[in-house]
Amino acid sequence: SVDCSFSRGVCDWKQDADDDFDWNPADQDRGDGYYMAVPAFMGHKKDMGRLKLLLTDLKPKSSYCLIFSYRIAGERVGKLRVFLANKKPAPVWEQNKGKDERWRTGKIEIFQGAETTNSVTFESERGKGKTGEIGVDNVLLISGLCPED
Repeated sequence: SVDCSFSRGVCDWKQDADDDFDWNPADQDRGDGYYMAVPAFMGHKKDMGRLKLLLTDLKPKSSYCLIFSYRIAGERVGKLRVFLANKKPAPVWEQNKGKDERWRTGKIEIFQGAETTNSVTFESERGKGKTGEIGVDNVLLISGLCPED
């Protein structure tokens, strides 16, 4: 498994230069490192911020599981989507509201064909809300299928 979390991860993260705003580091409540966040007041409605995880050395014709923590806190704060490079431009995962302010776990199966996925993009779309944030943390890439809960 590869630890791509932000505080101590070994992965290569890039801010997209063609989007409307950047994701920002935010301190964990527990004081244990930081996560990446988009506050509700960033940008205008429908603006996008993209954070890209560059993947190298994924083996063709094999399966991986991307596991991450996410939080969508606040009324109408926006949408969080995940895209895989080399796939059609539709998101492979999307969430637009949280039941509460708690962190939840997202899982995405990545099946490699002959062409390997070379990046995963976390995209935040700004909503109407003025308070809250969208956050992502603890990004792990493990080989094999995603474990059952």
